[in-house]
Amino acid sequence: MASTPRAAISDRTFAVNEQALMMVRAFRWQGRRSIRGTTAVEASTGRIAIDTLTNEFWTSRQRAANSLHEISYRACFKPQLPRFFIDRFTRPGQVVYDPFMGRGTTVLEAALLGRQAIGCDINPLSAILVSPRLAPPSIEAVRARLDTIEFSESAPLPEELLVFYHRETLREICALRAYLNARAQSELLDDVDRWIRMVAVNRLTGHSTGFFSVYTLPPNQALSLESQRRINADRQQIPPRRDVAALILAKSRSLLKSCDEACLRVLARTARRHCILTARSSATPQIRSGSVDLVVTSPPFLDVVDYAGDNWLRGWFCGIDTADVKLTIVRRLDEWQRAMTDVFAELVRVLRPGGHIAFEVGEVRGGRVKLEEAVLPCGLAVGLEPHLVLINAQQFTKTANCWGVSNNRKGTNTNRIVVFRKPERSRLPARAHAWLKVR
Repeated sequence: MASTPRAAISDRTFAVNEQALMMVRAFRWQGRRSIRGTTAVEASTGRIAIDTLTNEFWTSRQRAANSLHEISYRACFKPQLPRFFIDRFTRPGQVVYDPFMGRGTTVLEAALLGRQAIGCDINPLSAILVSPRLAPPSIEAVRARLDTIEFSESAPLPEELLVFYHRETLREICALRAYLNARAQSELLDDVDRWIRMVAVNRLTGHSTGFFSVYTLPPNQALSLESQRRINADRQQIPPRRDVAALILAKSRSLLKSCDEACLRVLARTARRHCILTARSSATPQIRSGSVDLVVTSPPFLDVVDYAGDNWLRGWFCGIDTADVKLTIVRRLDEWQRAMTDVFAELVRVLRPGGHIAFEVGEVRGGRVKLEEAVLPCGLAVGLEPHLVLINAQQFTKTANCWGVSNNRKGTNTNRIVVFRKPERSRLPARAHAWLKVR
């Protein structure tokens, strides 16, 4: 059978992508049309205006996606955000990439939708959180493995952590940590061990009895020792005894709640094709040029989140010195733009002609800085075509609600997504052609 000419495939893909953009423009939420506007920025060719649509593009309800997503991480978006773009801009089997994967929302949602997922993050904690959920074990396998771990194993206790934990709870945490480290050093760490480590990392601290710790901040950040002492004193609380294995099993059961046979079959079909990298997103030679169909991502918003400070306790448990992880955390907007331009240059290389980028940012500095206006010149600089800005505006419960910060008052309150497309190679500027060379 004769093969289809590449030009015909390219034309067909272009037509599908044009249809997807038309569908987004015509989108209605419960019958409500999008509010239309423009986002204007200065480019090398002069001032340009990008169509901007404001609406509620996905549900504001919490826990409305697959239960595998339910782990905590700072500044992560809802699974419905990547699903919105994956459904419209890709087909099953195509490649979806997130260069700032964090807890892996895009990667996991792509896998659940039968796409090949690629994820990258400079923080090694991300791979620990993401990889186990792409190939989840059975609850029976988790229970059986927990039964083999000697949680009463005597190990040196870091006494300073008793501000968070009952002594016996800390003993069990340290025994589990020693077991996992020994398995890793002997190259015996398997999928069940990785799952148990991922769940334990997410149970270290929190504000309910489902966590190993006494009452503290939500589980996506760990307080300093001194701050926790103040909370304990103010609340007149003493760390209670927790059963580490029982809590890991309970959370595993919750995470696996949506994993029926159909879900597991979908994950298994693409399991060997997924790729998880711990690297800078501006330099990913492991990803073949022109191999990615869609990028859905969200970078650090300047220095808004202290990822290293929030994750110091998780880092301790996993043997990671978070101070040594060189994250893209900058205060000045021009420095952030330079870093993002470097990332876009690499995305131009890995993205196929006609492929799209959905780049989610937000408003920072009390709403004075709208990052979509800052990121548009970065994409334009490397030859990407900006097609739309989507602003998802809705009421939802913020993590900061525990400090009395309600939605639309402080912090980041909207998803602001810039949609770029990579043009055909012949239409890229000379500067972009240089970046497209295989490294």
